[in-house]
Amino acid sequence: MISLRDSNRIVIAGASSLLGAELKSLLEESRFAASDFTLVDEEVAAGTLTEAKGEPAIIRPVEEGSFERAGYIFFTGSAAFTSANIAAARRSGAKIIDLSGALAREEGTPVWFPALDSLRPALISKQASEFCIPSAAATAAVGLALGLGPLGQTHLRFTAFQPVSEAGRPGIEELESQTTQLLSFQIVGKPVFDAQVAFSLLDRFGSESPHKLDTVRERIETEIRSLIRPTNFTSPAIELLHAPVFYGLAFSASANIASPDLTEEILAQACTNSGFLVLADDGPSNQGVAGENHIQMAKPRPDPSQVGTWWFFGAADNIRLPAFNAVKLADKLAS
Repeated sequence: MISLRDSNRIVIAGASSLLGAELKSLLEESRFAASDFTLVDEEVAAGTLTEAKGEPAIIRPVEEGSFERAGYIFFTGSAAFTSANIAAARRSGAKIIDLSGALAREEGTPVWFPALDSLRPALISKQASEFCIPSAAATAAVGLALGLGPLGQTHLRFTAFQPVSEAGRPGIEELESQTTQLLSFQIVGKPVFDAQVAFSLLDRFGSESPHKLDTVRERIETEIRSLIRPTNFTSPAIELLHAPVFYGLAFSASANIASPDLTEEILAQACTNSGFLVLADDGPSNQGVAGENHIQMAKPRPDPSQVGTWWFFGAADNIRLPAFNAVKLADKLAS
């Protein structure tokens, strides 16, 4: 097995994705900036010209030896791509950090984000070889559940509004083209989502689309179960909807909290302790969180018609947040 202290090689598998590009950028600004970056992806993306550390770089297909002598391997592509290449990655002896959601399905794989260390006893062992970084939606839901649990939270309902960037550049291009076509009174093209995603809120895409909200919802629920299971708190109920925006995940949540002495200030502090950035005045937005490393939240609001029910609204950069958390994990493992 390669010693992390001896290996200067980092492999980003899924490098052509938005998440892969963001991760590479953050790694280049971190303690790993001097590393030797290897960029690999699926055959369809092989040959793509990009850059690494300011120099031209080519994204290559996964071949024999692609993962050898790596200190870290980050999976940032699809879950299917991760599953197809995880065996070869494991043979390298590298630390594997999965951002695709594939390894969260495997029992016992540690799932981590920075605030977790203060929310429950640390379960991350530096001796482990595989780790998962949860999606922005799962990170927000778990942060709320674990942060509000000690206050007497009995039930949490969490609705996430997913941007088209979760489907990568093709999703962004389809929303852009549909918007232009609709404003020009043209018939919209639907090759990516098989549905009109512009100007529409949806709970599912068309049957011919390879992108399924049910699949994303299952990933979020799996990540949440992995993070909640070691505690006595109940997993939140999850809903996932498509929002006609390019970037940034927004969420709305309601919690039943039995304590009669709660105030907005107490709840805001609990959310701050859970890793949220609670805004004093202006509320968060999917645009406002672009490039931010933390989940922003509006001040908690009591429901005037339901005593003990509180509402929460927040937003996170769905690409930046998991990439930032992955770099933080690598830094933690290397310390």
